[in-house]
Amino acid sequence: MTRLVLVLGDQLSEELTALAVADPARDVVVMAEVLEEGTYVAHHPKKIVLVLAAMRKFAAHLRGQGWRVAYRRLDEEGAESIVGELLRRAEEFGASEVLATTPGEWRLIRALQEASLKVVLHPDRRFIASRADFADWAAGKSQLRMEYFYRLMRKKTGILMEGEAPVGGKWNYDAENRKAPPKAVEVAGPLRFEPDAEVEEVLALVEARFGKHFGALRPFWFATTRAQALAALDHFIAKALPRFGDYQDAMMVDERWLYHSILSPYLNIGLLSPLEVCAAAEAEWQAGRAPLNAVEGFIRQILGWREFVRGIYFLEGEDYPRRNVLGHSRALPPLYWGAPTDMQCLSQVVRQTREEAYAHHIQRLMVTGNFALLSGIDPGAVREWYLAVYADAFEWVEAPNTVGMSQFADGGVVGSKPYVSSGAYIDRMSNYCGSCAYKVKHKTGANACPFNLLYWHFLDRHRGRFERNPRMGNMYRTWDKMEAEKREIILREGEEFLKKLDGGKRV
Repeated sequence: MTRLVLVLGDQLSEELTALAVADPARDVVVMAEVLEEGTYVAHHPKKIVLVLAAMRKFAAHLRGQGWRVAYRRLDEEGAESIVGELLRRAEEFGASEVLATTPGEWRLIRALQEASLKVVLHPDRRFIASRADFADWAAGKSQLRMEYFYRLMRKKTGILMEGEAPVGGKWNYDAENRKAPPKAVEVAGPLRFEPDAEVEEVLALVEARFGKHFGALRPFWFATTRAQALAALDHFIAKALPRFGDYQDAMMVDERWLYHSILSPYLNIGLLSPLEVCAAAEAEWQAGRAPLNAVEGFIRQILGWREFVRGIYFLEGEDYPRRNVLGHSRALPPLYWGAPTDMQCLSQVVRQTREEAYAHHIQRLMVTGNFALLSGIDPGAVREWYLAVYADAFEWVEAPNTVGMSQFADGGVVGSKPYVSSGAYIDRMSNYCGSCAYKVKHKTGANACPFNLLYWHFLDRHRGRFERNPRMGNMYRTWDKMEAEKREIILREGEEFLKKLDGGKRV
């Protein structure tokens, strides 16, 4: 009996479990470009092109390996949902069973579980820690902290280890990775790939179908095959990794890449595996071509943070993306969709996001995320925005980073405190503030940096929740030492700013 083998757009790997348990001689791989997957949030056009072009090329690769592939293009006849397309193909091939690798979104898992045909979900073995591994580690712990999970992953894989001890004697070199922006960046950015005829065909299709979505479609330069993704990895390792650690948190006007890898889109759709990326970075340190602080910091993002947030997503369950413990309800301001703003940091990051479908982790956490949290924006709206606008955003990785790390909407599952700051942090880690219409040194007044006002406004309105947090006590002591009149001015001006935001006025 023929079985269908489902391969999703973020599962473009020969290591896929569903492929491993299938039989090329009798089973049929089903891949489908469906409208639902491009519109359940209004995904950035570049992200849609990346996924569709990579899907088409992976389908061709599977055919070359001897698989029968039933592939539905978006502009061809077929269903407009994954389940609908499976039902159509089941009738076509006389199949009654589907082999699938468990999707990375509860939305799709539920849809497959409720489908009117037998769907067998297999674990996704592309990750270093299985869902069961993470649940075992988490069992009985009152707090789940990435640092300790990361150490477990180091021991499990042997990466950057000498027996049971970390190389260099420390697990974490983060203290060395917080340098202010350099005067100049010596790398031109990630490796770029000129669109071939197949990518151009997808670009035209996406322009016609999704042209109204937020984001610039061209120029498009992402890798769309495993060979290209491996070349992008080699480029980063040779050119940027040695300086990555020093400046991984830095932000600069009109410098979009600094020394970042821009490999997360390829990892998250399956063109690269996490272990091969970590091994490539480790080899550079072993060869003396990259310093330990850079290599460890890079590996921690993959071996530690990436695996940790996936574990959180599945451990916490289907309701996790919708949590909102702070009760924030403000609408997402138009500036997130490119409306003019006088805040240089937000203007830079949103413009970069619109044009590149990319911003690095500190831009997301401490600029767009920080502003949303301080302003009391609905975390559901923030989550949908991040899911829509970034090429590497899939719910298993995006929801914990947004709901947990960025917006503290999970109440502390991911982070022990909210990641909020005044303008001083952005000033220290970027050169944005020097060309901003607001003055980062001004705490009050017409030209005061909005982050300065909103920081104290946030702490004041959430005092009942956070004043006993051991990591936030100093903040409240500083607030309490201010003169009462100054506190009143800060709160009043903060409220006035939020009213401007609510009124749709330029801020």
